[in-house]
Amino acid sequence: MHIEPGVVQGAKLYLSYGTGAAVLGVALGAAAHHLRAHGAGPLALRGLLATLGTLVCFEVLPHPAVGVSEVHLILGTTFYLLFGLGPAALGLALGLWVQGLLFSPTDLPQYWMNVTTLLAPLFAVHLLARRIIPPNTPYVHLGYRQVLGLSVAYQGGIVAWVAFWALYGHGFGAENLAQIGAFAGAYLLVVLIEPLVDLAVLAAAKSLYGLRGSPWVHRRLYEAA
Repeated sequence: MHIEPGVVQGAKLYLSYGTGAAVLGVALGAAAHHLRAHGAGPLALRGLLATLGTLVCFEVLPHPAVGVSEVHLILGTTFYLLFGLGPAALGLALGLWVQGLLFSPTDLPQYWMNVTTLLAPLFAVHLLARRIIPPNTPYVHLGYRQVLGLSVAYQGGIVAWVAFWALYGHGFGAENLAQIGAFAGAYLLVVLIEPLVDLAVLAAAKSLYGLRGSPWVHRRLYEAA
């Protein structure tokens, strides 16, 4: 989902600064809420784990270039279910920044677009989760349909934002539309894979009840809201 250099240029970049600042502001607010509820230690630990997971998604897992962007298996819903909204948002934002700083400096000018693309769908997942997951249901008891809904919301949001940046930068020409379509088609595979990953992770967590109440994972993983 990396927006490549040159897709958005010049004065058009100012919009990305605004959207990036907005999502980072929401992320900091979510992190502050997590801090008040759970303390500094759990926030730092869970944020670090989400950051390392994000780096794995970007640098270790396959990330072929298709159409207007690269296709990544970004486990946004997995981080959300394991660590909570605040740590997941911080991890995605920090992981993206560290990845650009250490491995792909040419990505840094696009950071604001890319962080918008990562975080805005995560906040949509949070709102959806509050609607489709009953308050008395720990996350380890989620079913495939619920996890699929979260994954479609997250990955669909990424595709929508990538398409927006591509259209904003290069317009509605036939070639650009074809490139966007190719990227969206490739992302269908990610939509199918991520719920399976989520269910596998939740099944593993279910068998590791020793993590219940630990600072490593969000308490909603094992407890009702």
